[in-house]
Amino acid sequence: MTGLAARFANHAEQLEGTLFRFHGRNPETGLDCIGLAACALERAGVKSDAPSGYLLRNSDISRHLEKILDAGFAPVTGKPLRGDILLVRPGPSQQHLLIALGKHRFVHAHAGLRRVVIQTGLSGWSILHHWRLAAVQE
Repeated sequence: MTGLAARFANHAEQLEGTLFRFHGRNPETGLDCIGLAACALERAGVKSDAPSGYLLRNSDISRHLEKILDAGFAPVTGKPLRGDILLVRPGPSQQHLLIALGKHRFVHAHAGLRRVVIQTGLSGWSILHHWRLAAVQE
């Protein structure tokens, strides 16, 4: 894990309890899963161009995935490390970002609970993509 990945995860973890707001990008008014990642990245010192214009239910978000690569993440496989981002499928036509806090802990903006939460495990969600911050951003 790079120092940047640790800072990113630390900032994401500190946002636990923040209100959920769809398309939210400001922790004072609420964050969605993309807003959580963008806010934590910015606080870690990385400017990102967070996607917009997406729906709560999407069958294809491939046009938005390039922005994750642009923010310095690279596709990986294996066990999630602190600071990794996972794209999961929590339900039909749903895709959701989680930020890994360790092997089995994740922080994400939970629409149903209406806040940013930390959870253990993946709740049976299938992993669609897995990214890690590249060390070149150090």
